[in-house]
Amino acid sequence: CYTISPIHNQETFVDLAKQLEKMGCHSICIKDMAGIMSPKVAYNLVSAMKKAVKLPIVVHTHSTTGLGPMTLLKAVEAGADTIDTAISCFSGGTSQPATESLSYSLKEMGFDTGLKEDKLKEINDFFKPVQSQALSSGLLNPIVMNTETDALVYQVPGGMLSNLVAQLKAQNALDRFPEVLQEVPRVREDLGYPPLVTPSSQMVGVQATTNVLVGERYKNVSKEIKAYLHGEYGRAPGKVNEELRKKVLGDEKPIECRYA
Repeated sequence: CYTISPIHNQETFVDLAKQLEKMGCHSICIKDMAGIMSPKVAYNLVSAMKKAVKLPIVVHTHSTTGLGPMTLLKAVEAGADTIDTAISCFSGGTSQPATESLSYSLKEMGFDTGLKEDKLKEINDFFKPVQSQALSSGLLNPIVMNTETDALVYQVPGGMLSNLVAQLKAQNALDRFPEVLQEVPRVREDLGYPPLVTPSSQMVGVQATTNVLVGERYKNVSKEIKAYLHGEYGRAPGKVNEELRKKVLGDEKPIECRYA
């Protein structure tokens, strides 16, 4: 599974795809966790991968920024074998694009999705009351169902966005949400651009929230962030802020070898 990151380019992904094929992998998934992959990037990346390897290509994106449906359509045009979608009542926002809409569009374009409209309606009708209950109970926050174009700047994944909203709501600090969004990319840069997927997405999100709510950056640092800076999660993809590492670790030296 490849996670789209600002420090990677198309050539990096194609080279990795070739390596994975040699290793005997069964498929390759391009994971756009923040919904920031544009239709053009999706088309170019999938096209390049399909030329380089024979493995099935899966594309996973979110509707957070509103790009999701367009991105998936272009990915299919480029030859993607599988796309990830969500049944319509639970689609959009930090979730995936709607299954029914994409299936309809793809069939209009001449693709055979193999999906049956009557069965999709049956599934959606079943989950509509579940969605209603989740909204009324507060389990599902309407904020995460909106289109958030600021994510194109902050590059916060859908699942992470939902977690941030839940954390701030629990602290009665939902009004600080815009500040936390601004802090996330700063923390990520300080940590050398870890991929924003589990567990590093939660680590970055919690630290960004703490920085904002405490009112001082890195006054309180989680044990997970300390372990990360110590090298226990492996080598960072980018350059770590050495001043931050020194502040957190003190005289303790980071590990150079493989921690396991």
